[in-house]
Amino acid sequence: MTMTSTMTQPSPEAVLQQLQWRYATKSFDPAKKIPDDVWQVLIQSLVLAPSSFGLQPWKFFVITDSNLRQQLVEHSWGQTQVAEASHLLVFAIKTGLNSEDVDHYIQRISEVRNAPLDSLEGFSNTMKGFLDKKDPADIDIWATKQVYIALGQFMTCAAMVGVDACPMEGFVPAKYDEVLGLAEKGYHAVVLCPAGYRAADDKYATLAKVRFPTEEVVEYLTA
Repeated sequence: MTMTSTMTQPSPEAVLQQLQWRYATKSFDPAKKIPDDVWQVLIQSLVLAPSSFGLQPWKFFVITDSNLRQQLVEHSWGQTQVAEASHLLVFAIKTGLNSEDVDHYIQRISEVRNAPLDSLEGFSNTMKGFLDKKDPADIDIWATKQVYIALGQFMTCAAMVGVDACPMEGFVPAKYDEVLGLAEKGYHAVVLCPAGYRAADDKYATLAKVRFPTEEVVEYLTA
């Protein structure tokens, strides 16, 4: 899809309003479901998320089975958001990223941009050289950092369309891998994000947002 300079943009005030509105939702209304058209926008926010080299070392698993989600509460420190929210997203890294993954990405670039493969050889070698210099464990750490970029984009886009979300590290990744069969697929869970609509009685929804003053967290450096 080609973007033009005439595209409609939200006002700066509207963006700030939605960022003030969002919070880490502790209690979701199980009866309220995200409409499919809205959910597809949020899915595309993940597809369009940036990553280093554009390599996309991830997969996003959407858990829809209610029984399975209830089972996951036990492995989520008892946090019921994973079962109550409209949707549960599991952000996972692709483990053991290697030159074959680079080749797969290069092939995709060639297809999308109609570029000869040999014209992409330099870029391919750069990525392969980057991976070759790292231990497998370090590559997984790097991939995990990329996943958090996607998480941030998802949460911001959710706020823009009025969808509540709750980023969660409070879970047992190994158990998620086991229950969802992620390891066999070559993936490892790193962070969760239930999404849906806040419950009317979630007391956290009305609490003032606590942040340090702007001047304490932002500093302009000049020569």
